[in-house]
Amino acid sequence: MENTGALNTELFETDDEIASLINNDLERQNSHIHLIASENFASKAVMQASGSILTNKYSEGFPGKRYYEGCETVDEIEQLAIDRACKLFEADHANVQPHSGSSANMAVYLNLLEAGDTVMGMALDQGGHLTHGSPVNFSGRIYNFVGYGLDQDTELIDMDKVKQLAEETKPKLLIAGYSSYSQNLDYAAFREIADSVGAYFMVDAAHFIGLVAGKAVENPMKYADVVTATTHKALRGPRGGIILSTEEFAKGVDKNIFPGAQGGALNNQIAAKAVCFKEALSTEFQDYTKQILKNASALSDSFINEGLRVVSGGTTNHIVLVDTGSVDEELTGKDAGTLLNDMGITLNRNAIPFDKRSPFVTSGIRMGTPATTTCGMKEEELTKVGNLISEILKNRSDENKLNELKSEVSNLASQFQPYV
Repeated sequence: MENTGALNTELFETDDEIASLINNDLERQNSHIHLIASENFASKAVMQASGSILTNKYSEGFPGKRYYEGCETVDEIEQLAIDRACKLFEADHANVQPHSGSSANMAVYLNLLEAGDTVMGMALDQGGHLTHGSPVNFSGRIYNFVGYGLDQDTELIDMDKVKQLAEETKPKLLIAGYSSYSQNLDYAAFREIADSVGAYFMVDAAHFIGLVAGKAVENPMKYADVVTATTHKALRGPRGGIILSTEEFAKGVDKNIFPGAQGGALNNQIAAKAVCFKEALSTEFQDYTKQILKNASALSDSFINEGLRVVSGGTTNHIVLVDTGSVDEELTGKDAGTLLNDMGITLNRNAIPFDKRSPFVTSGIRMGTPATTTCGMKEEELTKVGNLISEILKNRSDENKLNELKSEVSNLASQFQPYV
């Protein structure tokens, strides 16, 4: 097995099976066009911190207050990550220890709620997240979640109905956030509703926190009591989570991460988060996030021009959701996603609002532009990508045409590789 230079020699010598498999995915990442909205390409600096010797250090507790000795260096690293996060997001407090966005959400729930309390969040089948009350998730099993959704005609959040539902159910916590909604959120309206019923207000910004960092969209910290997020996705950092809060909730957030929801911190990941926060404080990152939005708009417009139906009529963020039934009533999101992946375009099947198909099959495909933007693509390329997707789906029974289109995809991908 040849070492392409992407991996350390030691890994090939120790475990050539894993090394070879990692190399296989490197080849996949470099040869495909990547449109999964929750994926991105971390910098080599972030990955070096993530794979550093800090993985060896155990450190329960927080900077200056640990339960283990020898934490002087990791204290400095974690404090740097905290300070950079607070500056980046204009927050009073940041906890950088969550292992994931779900862990961050769990800690906030533990802090603000008791078992059985009523919470309002966006319903999963309308664009919300598993941790916003899905019955198969801990959130739906422990708390009484009430889901709000979209207007069936506009496919937008109807804030009047959100207000009505809040008045009827009197939630203790109101959550704004999504995993497949292509429009920006009205934080001021959510805050007003929360205040009117005496609820806490939390924003789950996992999908768009990178856009917030780059000042491409409004900062939810101006309105929310607590903001949770992931550090990968559009933020382009390591896999992990973060909690931002006002000073009022700082102590509660911390104690419900440790010892409430987690044990020892992942110091290597915290170092990688610190690096990504520094990268995100640059003007180059601001330019990058603005380009994400331009690219998403170009991708959405290309589908509309090709006659495909874009859910909610377009996008104002990084997400584009397409109804596969607008190509052919029989075309499912699952079949579309499988075909496109075989053709070299990676995205994911996704339910559309009021979908009649199961979550495993779906009637839509979800796309996002952070990863393609990291690779250097701009509006011209994303228009081309949208046209290729449309042509592939429309000609999925024409093998000769598909071979021709696959060659076009491969040629385009080869010009925008993430790791060369």
